[in-house]
Amino acid sequence: MNKEINGEMINIPEHVAIIMDGNGRWAKKRLMPRTYGHSEGAKAIERTCENADELGIKYLTVYAFSTENWKRSVEEVSTIMNIFRKYLVDSIERSNRNNMRVRIIGKREDLPEDIVEKMDNLEKATANNTGLQFSVAINYGGRDEITRAVRQIASDCMAGKLSPDAVTEDTVSSYLDTKELTDPDLLIRTSGELRTSNFLPWQIAYSEFYFTDVLWPDFDMDELVNACRYYSHRDRRYGGVK
Repeated sequence: MNKEINGEMINIPEHVAIIMDGNGRWAKKRLMPRTYGHSEGAKAIERTCENADELGIKYLTVYAFSTENWKRSVEEVSTIMNIFRKYLVDSIERSNRNNMRVRIIGKREDLPEDIVEKMDNLEKATANNTGLQFSVAINYGGRDEITRAVRQIASDCMAGKLSPDAVTEDTVSSYLDTKELTDPDLLIRTSGELRTSNFLPWQIAYSEFYFTDVLWPDFDMDELVNACRYYSHRDRRYGGVK
């Protein structure tokens, strides 16, 4: 979709995925604890949802907590979980007001029971919303997602529900957490790091990548527009030649 922004026509991607990185460094620069950075990072998520909707982005998927993040200090993990608790509850009213549907992707088994319940409540409460389709990856790891999908495919093959010869790329996609979503057109990573960190490895096979030195709590509309502008100038050939 083309959108005019400050007199410039920019091709807006349908699906944007974001690796939100730099909360801890943002706080450290301000001589504050890392936990403060996570709190400010949560505010940046709300702001980015509003900005994405304004630009006409249809799908937004963010990496909030990876399967590897459990290795962090008990204090930091506890703070992040408490932020999730508040965010999941507060998001119901805000999402419905903005006609935003929220999905949670990732492995739920390792999460506290009350957080899983809040996830379910948020998803059910926003299921009929038709605006921005917002997905939050919590306790998510790309290899774990693919492993779970392969395990379920194997189980269905053994049960006679699926023939091994009938398994295609579309079949695999239909067993992933993101089965209701399109693949990301654009992957953004903040904080200057140049890696994908096990985020959506199957889905980003042909995504465009935009890396920025901006730390996540400082991510704003200007930077989102910069990312879309970069995407707009890319020549997406999907392996073909023009």
